[in-house]
Amino acid sequence: MANHLRQQAKLTVYGRKPRKCNVPINEQGKYLKISQYYGENVYNYHLSKSLSLEDKDALKQVIDGKRTIDKPLATKIANSVLEWAISKGATHFCHWFQPLTGSTAEKHDAFLNFDNDRAIETLSASQLMQGEPDASSFPNGGSRATFEARGYTTWDLTSPLFIQESTNGKTLVIPTAFVSYHGDALDTKVPLLRSDLRINEVMTKFCHLAGMKDVSKVYSTCGAEQEYFLIDKAFYFGRQDLVMTGRALMGSLTSRNQQLEDHYFGMIEDRVLAYMQEVEIELYKMGIPAKTRHNEVAPGQFELAPIFKDANVAADNNQIVMTVLRNVALKHDFVCLLHEKPFAGVNGSGKHLNWSLSTDTGVNLLEPGHNPHENYRFLAVVATVTEAVYRHADVIRMGIASHGNDHRLGANEAPPSIMSVFLGTTLTQILDSMVSGGKYVASGKTLLDLGARQLADLVKDNTDRNRTSPFAFTGNKFEFRACGSSASIGYPLSILNAAVIDIFEETNAFLEAELAAGKSQDDALTAVILKWYGNAQKVVFNGDGYSQEWVKEAEKRGLGNMRTTPEAISVLKDAKKTNVLVKSGVFKESEISTRHNVMLERYIKCRQIELKTLAGMVLKQVVPAAVEYKAQLAESIKKQKDCGADSSLELELLKDLSNHSKSLYEQTINLSTSLDDLHHKLDEESFAKKIALELMPQSVKIAELCNRIEEIIPDENWPVPKFYDMLFIR
Repeated sequence: MANHLRQQAKLTVYGRKPRKCNVPINEQGKYLKISQYYGENVYNYHLSKSLSLEDKDALKQVIDGKRTIDKPLATKIANSVLEWAISKGATHFCHWFQPLTGSTAEKHDAFLNFDNDRAIETLSASQLMQGEPDASSFPNGGSRATFEARGYTTWDLTSPLFIQESTNGKTLVIPTAFVSYHGDALDTKVPLLRSDLRINEVMTKFCHLAGMKDVSKVYSTCGAEQEYFLIDKAFYFGRQDLVMTGRALMGSLTSRNQQLEDHYFGMIEDRVLAYMQEVEIELYKMGIPAKTRHNEVAPGQFELAPIFKDANVAADNNQIVMTVLRNVALKHDFVCLLHEKPFAGVNGSGKHLNWSLSTDTGVNLLEPGHNPHENYRFLAVVATVTEAVYRHADVIRMGIASHGNDHRLGANEAPPSIMSVFLGTTLTQILDSMVSGGKYVASGKTLLDLGARQLADLVKDNTDRNRTSPFAFTGNKFEFRACGSSASIGYPLSILNAAVIDIFEETNAFLEAELAAGKSQDDALTAVILKWYGNAQKVVFNGDGYSQEWVKEAEKRGLGNMRTTPEAISVLKDAKKTNVLVKSGVFKESEISTRHNVMLERYIKCRQIELKTLAGMVLKQVVPAAVEYKAQLAESIKKQKDCGADSSLELELLKDLSNHSKSLYEQTINLSTSLDDLHHKLDEESFAKKIALELMPQSVKIAELCNRIEEIIPDENWPVPKFYDMLFIR
C-alpha cells in the first residue's frame, strides 16, 4: 500500500501546473506597480482622517520614546484603527506575539459588541493596548508554576499594525510584547526593544563625541536573508520524519545533487517562480520590502532577501516572511521547509543577518566612504564591534544555538561554530598598519581588465564576500551568517546589540578622557582604534573558515569552538559571560535563567522526537521493506536452485541485506533503550550532552544503514519518497 501511495504521489506531482494568483490590478484591468499597492494592508496613522495633526504629533512622540501614551490618545488611536480595519474588511483583531517557541502566537477576538440589543463593532483603548494570554502554557523555563497563569501582551507602537488575509476573512494584527505577571520578558521582542533603547543612548553619545552633534537618535538595522526548501506536499506527507521533525532523518543521496553547481542562481522553474511572485505580492501588501529572489546552492533550495529596516521591525517582518512562505506554499501544493538541514548531504539553510547602525540624520556608521583610511569614526566603530565579538564570542555563539543549526555549523556549507570576524584585505591592511605604526597607502580604485571592450568596466570592491565567516564585513555592514533559517532573529540581534553596547560604553569613557586631555577628535578616535583592534586581532580571520587548518589555528589563538547546542547553552550558567546581558540592560538575571531552561528543554524535546521518529520509521517501514524483499530473493533463489540456474547474485544480495537489516534492527533497539534509560537516570544537562555526543552519532549510523538498504531494495519496493523525488520532481 505504501509503495502504491509513493507511486501515486509521483504521478500527482507530474501533473501539477503553476498556480495563478490575483495580481493587483486597477479599475481598467491594468497591472498595478508595486509602489501603488505597497503597504496597503498596513495601518498608517499619517493617513488617518479621524486623527488631528496634534494627535499624530503626539503619537510620533510616543513612538520615538519621548513621551508615554495616555488614555485619551489611546482611545482616539483605537477608533482610528477600528475605522481603518473595518474599511479593509477585517472582522477580528489579535495580539500577535513571539513567545520562546521561536515562532509566533495569536488569539483572535471579534470586533463584535452590543449596544443594548444592537450589534456594533468596537475596539477599546484597553483592547488595543493590552491582552492577557495564558503565560503558563508557553515556554517559561520554570519561571512560572502551572497555576500561575497570568501573563500580558502589550502593544509595540514601533511596529506597524497590519491586516492578515485568509480564505474567508481578514484579521487586524497588533504586534505586541509578551511578559509575565511580574514583568519578566517571555518573548524575543522585549529584550530587542531594550537593546535598541540602549544602542540609542550609547551610540548617540559616541556620535556627539565623534563630532556628529546633529544626531539625536541611533538605531540598529537589519536585513534578514531567508533560505528555504520547497518540496511537493504529496511527498511531504509521505515522510513521517518531515512532518514530525522538519528534516529527512534518512535517505540515500542522489548521484547528482549540487556538485555541478548548476542550481545556484539558475533559471527559476515556472511553478517555483509563480510561488515566489505570490509570496512577494502578499509581503508587499503588508509593507515588507522583499527585494531579491533566487535559486540557492542545493536542489530544491531558494532564498528571499529584503531591504534593511530597523532591527525590531525587521525581526517582526522576518516572522511574517516565514509565515507567508509556509502559507503560500500550500496554495501551490508545496511545503516550505525552514529547518536548517532538511536533507543530509546537500547544503542546509541559514539566515544571514545584515546588521548595521544608522542615525536619524541618514548616516550609516559602517559606511567607509571614499577614503576609509582617513575615516577615523568609521574605523573606530569597526574596531569597537570587532572587540565586542572577540570579548563576547561565547554569548554570541549561544544566541544562534539550536538543534537544527548543529547540523549546519562547521560543515562545508556554513560558518564554523568558532566566532571570528572577516574584515577583508583593504580594511585589515588599514587597521594593521595603524597598529604597527606603519603608513597605509591607498591604491585607489582598481579596474578589472576583462579583455572584452563590449563589457562595462568593473571597479573592484575594497572587500570580498567571505561566505565561510560567521561575522563578515561586507562593504557597509556586518553580515552575521551563523543564524539558523528557522530562528527568530530577535534573540541573536538583542545579544549582538548587548555585546556592542558593552564595548561602546567603554569607548565613550575612553574618548571623553582622551578629549579632556586635549587630543583632537581624530587623535582620540585613533586611540580607540589602536586600543580595540590591537586587542582583538586574534578574532580577525580572512581565510577559509571551512578548513581544518582554521580550527587548529583558532585553538592556538584561544578562540572558543562550541560544537553542540548543549555546550553553547551552558554559557547561560556562567555569570561572568552573561554579565554583559545584564549590565547592558537587555536581560534580567531571572530572564537569563529562563532562557537557559527553555533552550535546554527544547533541545531535548526536539531530539527525542527525532530519535523516536527515526526508530518508528525503521521498525515500521524500513525493516518490513527489507523483510519483504528478502522473501522475494529467497523465493527467487529457491526457484533457480530447483531448475539448476546460477543464483549467486541473489545470494550475495540476500546476504548483504540480511546483515544490514540485522544490524539496523539491533542498533535501533539499542538507541531506543538508551534514550529511555538515560532520560530516567540523568539530569537534563547531562541528558542533553549524552544526546549530542552519543545518541546523535548513533542515529547517523542508523541512517547510513537505512541508506544502504534503500540502495539494495528495488525502487518500486521502497516505502517512502526518496531524495530524488523530493529534490528534483516539481
